[in-house]
Amino acid sequence: MKKNQTLVTEFILAGFSSFPNLQTILFVLFLLMYIITLVGNLLIMVVIAFERTLHTPMYLFLFALSFSETWYSLIIIPKMLRDLLAKSKTISFAGCVAQMFFFHGLGGTNCLILTVMGYDRYLAICKPLHYPVLMNMQMILWLVAFSWTGGFLISLTQTALIFGLPFCGSNNINHFLCHMRAVVRVACTDESTTEVVVSTISILGLCGSFLFIILTYVFIISTILQITSTDGRQKAFSTCASHLIVVIVHYGFAAIVYLRPSTSGALDNDTLMSIPYTIITPLFSPIIFTLRNKEINDALRIAISKKLLTPKR
Repeated sequence: MKKNQTLVTEFILAGFSSFPNLQTILFVLFLLMYIITLVGNLLIMVVIAFERTLHTPMYLFLFALSFSETWYSLIIIPKMLRDLLAKSKTISFAGCVAQMFFFHGLGGTNCLILTVMGYDRYLAICKPLHYPVLMNMQMILWLVAFSWTGGFLISLTQTALIFGLPFCGSNNINHFLCHMRAVVRVACTDESTTEVVVSTISILGLCGSFLFIILTYVFIISTILQITSTDGRQKAFSTCASHLIVVIVHYGFAAIVYLRPSTSGALDNDTLMSIPYTIITPLFSPIIFTLRNKEINDALRIAISKKLLTPKR
């Protein structure tokens, strides 16, 4: 490296700069989606925390997922909303490192919690007699800890590889967040090897967890088809339906972002393609789990009824 090159101390997040006339509309739209996401996840966590009948493995994992997705949204959306209205769209070097680390760490955690939820449904349906023993509180805590640790270890590896590169040229990131591909492209050395490595880690993580979930559902569907009664089949599948829909949405949008070939001419596409994964997926998850879950709906109705019927002092 030449000694007269100036190291980058901050970055400019120029993701929505290509759409100046839409920034106010996008701000209102994304703000509404963010509020719905926060309210939905908070409702799920509060209901599960205070309703003892929901203190089961399936709902405790759902609590962990809602908690993780709440922080996932907090890492990205408030900064993005500010940048949509501000003239200066800068982020410090350290802030960019932190944002990338927590964004990918929480994203990885969400994937692993969804994987754990698939394993939980497999044990509940395929091994019902052993389920209470296999999925006890100690195992639940261990699996949640594994999800958080695994997600952040992967993120730490990727973040260290990317910010181990020298940044001394352009500081203009063509994205609304410090995304891996966008940041790697502004490094002032040949970044192709690093981009391949971090992309491979993401692909292996996504494909590995998704294939594990698919494998659990192969056994689950096989077991459900062996149930003779129609009511029994419907009851068994209803416990998996919400999780399966969220998995399809989550991994479908993630595949668009991480499995799409990297091309230098698709910078605006990177921004647009990331919107579903960073904003829409966290929005859909609490909606799907709430609308399609009778127990949570019943608990919500009871809580609201108690609040309305309790006399004010």
